[in-house]
Amino acid sequence: MPRYIWQLPQWPNPEWDARQLLRPLADCRRRQGALLAKLAGIGLEDSLRAQAQSLEEDVVQTAAIEGERLDREQVRSSVAVHLGLNQGGLRPADRATDGLVMVLLDATQNHAQPLTAERLCGWQAALFPSGYSGLSRIVTGAWREKPMQVVSGPLERHQVHFEAPPPGRLDAEMESFLSWWEESQATLDGIVRAGLAHLRFVTIHPFDDGNGRLARTLTDMALAQDENLPARYYSLSAQIMHQRNSYYDVLERTQKGDGDATEWLLWFLERVDRAMAVAERTIAKVLLKAEFWRRHTATTLSERQRKVVNRLLDAGPEDLGGGFEGGLTNRKYLGMTKASRATAYRELADLVAKGILRPREGKGRGAAYDLVWPE
Repeated sequence: MPRYIWQLPQWPNPEWDARQLLRPLADCRRRQGALLAKLAGIGLEDSLRAQAQSLEEDVVQTAAIEGERLDREQVRSSVAVHLGLNQGGLRPADRATDGLVMVLLDATQNHAQPLTAERLCGWQAALFPSGYSGLSRIVTGAWREKPMQVVSGPLERHQVHFEAPPPGRLDAEMESFLSWWEESQATLDGIVRAGLAHLRFVTIHPFDDGNGRLARTLTDMALAQDENLPARYYSLSAQIMHQRNSYYDVLERTQKGDGDATEWLLWFLERVDRAMAVAERTIAKVLLKAEFWRRHTATTLSERQRKVVNRLLDAGPEDLGGGFEGGLTNRKYLGMTKASRATAYRELADLVAKGILRPREGKGRGAAYDLVWPE
């Protein structure tokens, strides 16, 4: 009796209940339309800033899903280099981090280029430039040569969650996947196609390591093709990370199921919708920040003042899910700038006088300030 979907007669063509997908797919399309409308109204500089924030989050979170913690400063540095932004003295990225950034950028910026076995193998090799995954030597730039199981728990009593197709099937599986990838652009809804591509690739599990990150890369590429945009402004990986246990659970149930992908697609659409909702707020913050500095182009500020104001701007106003909790206080200003107490009082008063900060109720030690946002 088949244990996994790739052993079923209908593989690699899962079924789904289109009626159950109608409402969530329509919600995604409405959200997508609102997001694209916002993007159409921003300039190149603001667009790059929004893209950089999304890409940084995508890189950090797609690695975190696999249990790998990346240095966010290195990620930001690599993103800045590849998008042509100011590095601002950030620590250079290591080869593996830079490789992941390049892979995600290639998938989206060059989404119209054919997806080939050579391209996929190049992506996987870029993720593991040393040829090692942790302490283990792995095959890079080629399909795996050994059986693959997804397991958890201690070695002596580990649990097998999934077993991928044997190495002897990989050439045929990947040839079929790459053909489907090209043909499905004309036959499937783009967001549904992205979810199916993710499921199908991670089920084949063609590499020794990096399959999850590459499945999410292909998801981003499929969404870029759907929107016909060379940049991503929302991070699906961040939303998957927020529901990491649920992600693995629904994948396991689908991969051990009867060939019906409805549950997986419903879960996937919910995450896409959530990612777009977060992106709407992020873009709104970027636009507000740009408008703020346009209004204060002629305002003279010290480096310390500018640093603090940018922290407040990055947090965003409360109606966009941000807000500097408790307001900006003298104590917080001291912590961020390392200025003397007298200097902090003087610079805060100067920001109020220049219309950048608005004092809350309270005086002395209890004094706090809010940023004056553009209307």
